[in-house]
Amino acid sequence: MNRYLYRTTTIFCLLLIAGGVNQVTLAQIKYPYAFDKTVSEPAIFGEGVISGGSFDSHPAFAPDGKTLYFVRSTPNFNFWTILVSQFKNGKWQTPEVAPFSGEYSDADPFITADGKKFFFISKRPVAGKEKTDTDIWMMEKTARGAWSEPQNLGAPVNSDADEWYPTLARNGMLYFGSERKGGKGGSDLYRSRFTDSKYQEPENLGETVNTEFEEYEPFIAPDENFLIFMACGRKDSYGGGDIYTSYNRDGAWTRPVNLGDKINSKRQEYSPKISPDGKYFFWTSCRNFTDQPTGKRMNYPELMNQLDGVGNGLGDIYQIDVSALKLER
Repeated sequence: MNRYLYRTTTIFCLLLIAGGVNQVTLAQIKYPYAFDKTVSEPAIFGEGVISGGSFDSHPAFAPDGKTLYFVRSTPNFNFWTILVSQFKNGKWQTPEVAPFSGEYSDADPFITADGKKFFFISKRPVAGKEKTDTDIWMMEKTARGAWSEPQNLGAPVNSDADEWYPTLARNGMLYFGSERKGGKGGSDLYRSRFTDSKYQEPENLGETVNTEFEEYEPFIAPDENFLIFMACGRKDSYGGGDIYTSYNRDGAWTRPVNLGDKINSKRQEYSPKISPDGKYFFWTSCRNFTDQPTGKRMNYPELMNQLDGVGNGLGDIYQIDVSALKLER
């Protein structure tokens, strides 16, 4: 298994990953997801509250780390709702349905590093017309601190096919997945530059990243130096969907490398994100699923814990130190 060398010994590296947060801010903020020791193995995040046996995925933190948006889905993954939880009194509070969600299928939240914009995907109607595919929507932070009404990004970013997982670089470049016509496979990764107050025609990331298989969910580094994404069907996959990384070298993407069996499993992995302080990698995994007899008779609480608890085969949110990815600087 190939691994890249990663160093996090300087504030400079943290600034690159965190997207421009200054050193004073990093020193002053106590992030509620932070550990006092190295998290060298996958750790379930918010067990019992955020990850609690439902299909939980796609975490997105506000810049201060104290507000978390994430997705809770039906077991068949056909209906998605964005939830929000606040960190208060030393713990994550019971999630609530986000004010803009709950009626239509909404997923893939992303908050910009300055906290001013919120992107997500949705099947909600556009101009009064029902949608069967997912589009990218955006909200802006108002003067009162609330989110504005969602606005559809429209063409050319959105198409008649599904768009997935919007994330933004520091310069405003929008990265996303799409099943639009003209790609290399069923779903490809694209980017669109924001100029003249609008997004330009999306550019396919090319055949080094995109294949005849499926590429879905791109997390782009703030400086566009690296890309972490979810893909299905590749020959080096551990299971149904794995997470990969690729580097931008003078405008060309390097051959993607599977992040290995610490991140990936024989089941699905997706929704890669790096925390606002640049120290942790978050993702969703269906690992630890046991669908075989335990070898002993279970009582009712034990049975229900296996059926409805963490590790029941639905998605759980995990975190690990970024250093475990062994990314290049």
